[in-house]
Amino acid sequence: MIIQAIVFLPLIGALIAGLLGRTIGHRPSELITTGLLIVAAVLSWVVFIPVAFGDGLVGAVGDGHAAVLKVEVMRWIQVGDMDLRWTLRVDTLTAIMLVVVNSVSALVHVYSIGYMNEDPHRSRFFAYLSLFTFAMLMLVTADNFLQMFFGWEGVGLASYLLIGFWYTRPSASAAAMKAFIVNRVGDFGFLLGIFGSFLVLGQIGFDGAFAAVDEFAVTGMPTFQFLAWNVDAMTVICLLLFMGAMGKSAQFLLHTWLPDAMEGPTPVSALIHAATMVTAGVFMVARLSPLFETSPVALTVIIVIGAITAFFAATVGLVQNDIKRVIAYSTCSQLGYMFVALGVGAYSAGVYHLFTHAFFKALLFLGAGAVIHAMHHEQDMRNMGGLRKKIPITYAMMMIGTLALTGVGIPGTNFGFAGFFSKDAIIESAYAYGGNVGSLAFWLLVVAALFTSFYSWRLVHLTFHGSPRDTQHHGEGPHPDPSHAALESHDEPIHDSNADDHGHHGSAYDNAHEAPGVMLVPLYVLAIGAVLAGVVFYSMFFHDVEHIEHFFAGSIYVDHQIIEDAHHVPTWVKWSATIAMILGFVAAWYMYIRRPDVPGRLAAANPGLYRFLLNKWYFDELYNTIFVRPALWIGNSIWKGFDDWLVDGKITEGLGRRVQNVTSWVVKLQSGYLYHYAFAMLIGIAALLTWAITAGGLI
Repeated sequence: MIIQAIVFLPLIGALIAGLLGRTIGHRPSELITTGLLIVAAVLSWVVFIPVAFGDGLVGAVGDGHAAVLKVEVMRWIQVGDMDLRWTLRVDTLTAIMLVVVNSVSALVHVYSIGYMNEDPHRSRFFAYLSLFTFAMLMLVTADNFLQMFFGWEGVGLASYLLIGFWYTRPSASAAAMKAFIVNRVGDFGFLLGIFGSFLVLGQIGFDGAFAAVDEFAVTGMPTFQFLAWNVDAMTVICLLLFMGAMGKSAQFLLHTWLPDAMEGPTPVSALIHAATMVTAGVFMVARLSPLFETSPVALTVIIVIGAITAFFAATVGLVQNDIKRVIAYSTCSQLGYMFVALGVGAYSAGVYHLFTHAFFKALLFLGAGAVIHAMHHEQDMRNMGGLRKKIPITYAMMMIGTLALTGVGIPGTNFGFAGFFSKDAIIESAYAYGGNVGSLAFWLLVVAALFTSFYSWRLVHLTFHGSPRDTQHHGEGPHPDPSHAALESHDEPIHDSNADDHGHHGSAYDNAHEAPGVMLVPLYVLAIGAVLAGVVFYSMFFHDVEHIEHFFAGSIYVDHQIIEDAHHVPTWVKWSATIAMILGFVAAWYMYIRRPDVPGRLAAANPGLYRFLLNKWYFDELYNTIFVRPALWIGNSIWKGFDDWLVDGKITEGLGRRVQNVTSWVVKLQSGYLYHYAFAMLIGIAALLTWAITAGGLI
């Protein structure tokens, strides 16, 4: 029953808060949903600890491919020979995801009790949070493609509800719609990949699909003809599946929804970016690693897309002003790292970074929420400064998160924060992969590490160091960050979407205050993970092949060669990320502490580049030109040309006019005079008699 409890407790909380929230009140809804998530998180660790530190998953049995524990919930679909059961699949990969999802979600629930305290609709908010968690649990416990798709779409629905939680704000509604539509693009490819898997492999369950792939390795991979080309079927399937991962995990070209998702409440940002939606694509590729290993072309595409995403998002993060958007682009960049690891075959390293990233990214987002709370829902870093004196606890927590994100540590030792171990493992694996693709990925990741360090420390300096700048920005002095003066391409205000914005007198800095204890406790717990998750679990994810194989027990594909080669890369490769991190820190310190005039001079000297980065490489404008405007034009044309003119004007209204014309003639026969009706009756009788005599042959 422990597995069922882990999965369904969040659903129970969502139903109680969603259906009975108005009856039982906000506080009981908060306590019930949060309490159930805490229980689910504790039970998740109960399942995970024997896997990590014991003899493996309790109750698991080998199925020829992996050690798996399966719990049947119900009979789901029965069509012909297909008897599909709803079964919860729990192996090492699932156990890792259960810990990540439920731990972060439980802490976000606790944090939200304080953060959403004044929102009049918080029962609905907590219902959505728990529903989001349940959908992700459905995804990670899926035993077949259809179950995974159910959780996949459930996560998409819940993200739409949470991003657009404050639906009265046009920006929030637009962001929710954007996330929903962009993900549908990826999901279309994912669905085609599922259809292709069933068509080619003849299986809907993962075990059957993996067995079919093993058989193909002996008999040869299937192909099909397309425009006189002989196309590898598994390559097409894997690319379509990866298309779904690109949408959910916000990879390059399908990334545009992620920054706009910041329109939702800050706890939502933490949940989406750390534990649920964006990790779904990484999990899916890792789960289906036996399939992806059959297609070197698909793996190459994954490497290239991941490396470009890591670099692209890092460049955009350099100049963003919204504290949440900086962290959002950091998430996008770190997801690129994970996909590079998956593409080079170091699946354990990719999952390792997913695991460590969840702790420090949730810490950064919730820390940013504490900053926003302290500054009365101000999110623009240009209006902050000097906050370390006002909110020292939040400052310390943000420092820990930044140290983990930037990868502070000493190569070759056990000293380092969480991100140091997992990020370096990926960079070393990319170098070990070799070739042009491996070299490209390696250098893009190293440069991204430098940029990550720069924008992370820029965030810290602008937010916590220096002197308060909120009064200056409102007309009492020069703009605190000259790099943005007169160069903004958009002037919309930046502040949290909370409908209950606190009014206050004086500057936000003067009224800044530390967050309440219910918001700080989750930061303490996440800080422990940001410090220890890397070093404690290193041996299980990346130390040596034997440890990795024992730990994962067949739940993912383990490439012996790439792991061994990654441990024997040159010393300069091992130090490359650390050196990049140091350079980024020094550059941020020099530009925002030592010489704060430098950013303005650089931006003024390179206005085109600055605008290019500030406007996120103009992808939104490009997509608006290529897709949105033509779609609106076609829609308006169909509406005005087809619907208004043809359907309404010619068919509906024209038919109505014809009916009116006919009835107008018929009405004239109804004169109202009795002798007219008597005359008509005589004519009718005469006609009837004439017909009867003629038909009877009397004439």
